Amino acid sequence: MKINEVSKKYQLSLSTLRYYEKIGLLDPVERVSGIRQYGDQDFDRIEFILCMKESGLSLEMIKEYFDLYKEGDHTLEKRLSLLQKQEQETKEKLERVQATLDYIHYKMGLTKSNIKKRDKGKAEPVKSS
Repeated sequence: MKINEVSKKYQLSLSTLRYYEKIGLLDPVERVSGIRQYGDQDFDRIEFILCMKESGLSLEMIKEYFDLYKEGDHTLEKRLSLLQKQEQETKEKLERVQATLDYIHYKMGLTKSNIKKRDKGKAEPVKSS
């Protein structure tokens, strides 16, 4: 798949894909007549990068993970540790988002209740907090 197709598929700019290759997040991409041709291994890498970025992992830490991967199986424990740490951070982020969503639902319920009261002529002032 050509770079512009990959760009569209993953909603990444061409410069981002080139940058990922430049800093070593992506291995040098095979070229046919000077045009980058991405394959399944590249797609797996891109999907991992996007997932880890979404979880809050920096590009530097993603690069560290890939560097450990290249070193071989003796780094499996280090890679697992990095993933477990990111899992915990993602769970904590999810809990914060869930608490925010719960509060929004609470406020929506109060507001709906006040709409009903207002429509019956018994509205109470809506508290902002």
